Order: sequence, then C-alpha cells, then structure tokens
Amino acid sequence: MGFYNAMNEKIKKMTVLDIGLVKWSVFFSTIIIVKLFPRLLNINYAVLFVLVIACAAKPVCKVWIKK
Repeated sequence: MGFYNAMNEKIKKMTVLDIGLVKWSVFFSTIIIVKLFPRLLNINYAVLFVLVIACAAKPVCKVWIKK
C-alpha cells in the first residue's frame, strides 16, 4: 500500500468536525506565519488569486464536476 492510499484510509475515518478543526488550525497557523513574516502581506493580489485557483482546482473538480 502506497503512502497516498494509507493517508486516504486515515482521512476516511475523519468526521466533518475533524475536518473543520483542521481548517481552523491551518487558519491560525497562517496568522502565526504572517505575524512572523509580515512582508508576506506585500504579495500582489493577482499572485494570491492565481495560487488560490491553482490549489482549489482539483478538489473543486473532484467534488462538484466529476461524478
């Protein structure tokens, strides 16, 4: 069993609450990173928008488009 298969099996055990808590932990970790490196706030919004689209494309397609 490969790494991704093992991780998928672990993720299947997570509840909606667990996933929500992971999202909040990433949010607060991001705040800590920005507090440590305030120059990150100077990144152009267009670059951030492209990064958001690039990171969200696969999950959005998997959940909403593919059947």
